[in-house]
Amino acid sequence: MKSDEDVRDDVESELRWEPGLDATDIVVAVRDGAVTLTGFVRSFNEKWEAEDVAKRVSGVLGVANDLDVRLPSISQRPDPDIARDAVTALLYELSDLGNIKVVVKEGLVRLEGDVESQQQRRNVAHAVRRVRGIKGLVNTIKVRSPVSPEDIHRKIAEALKRNALLAAANIVVEANGDEVVLKGTVRSWAERKEADEAAWRAPGVLKVDNRIAIAS
Repeated sequence: MKSDEDVRDDVESELRWEPGLDATDIVVAVRDGAVTLTGFVRSFNEKWEAEDVAKRVSGVLGVANDLDVRLPSISQRPDPDIARDAVTALLYELSDLGNIKVVVKEGLVRLEGDVESQQQRRNVAHAVRRVRGIKGLVNTIKVRSPVSPEDIHRKIAEALKRNALLAAANIVVEANGDEVVLKGTVRSWAERKEADEAAWRAPGVLKVDNRIAIAS
């Protein structure tokens, strides 16, 4: 098992390696495999890029993202401009906004409405976070899709079997209404996260209780 010092060094190296991410002012701390990111970045998207980078490092068991966003003057933009670009980004992602609404106040974006799956909810937030000038994002979009527990179970089980990164035979899926419980063992935190995301991608899933253990 990697020491906290080794994990910290690897996260710092990965942050420096990531193209388009300025990690100069990011401070990494690790305790018992849990990573805390502090300091500041120059865009909202960089904040979440840093988190994504940390999560993919071997030995990382969790990430607390406490980075501040300090926009340079060139990135400061009026709320209406941010709102228009956010809507454009959403249209590119969904083609039809449905009842999704974008509200912007002082650079803070709030997303409202509903979609058919948790994966869509995540994709919407991911698309908007790239818009220049955003200082923060509040995603209140709800998932509404009437799917039977049997269909949810089947779709997730099939998705896990298709995933080349997972040893699906060691993962057990239980579906109770719109809630899913994952059990079993995997080889790394990255595999655990992959199983979690596969479950969230299933239409109708509103909650995932990931009890998968990481084999030592």
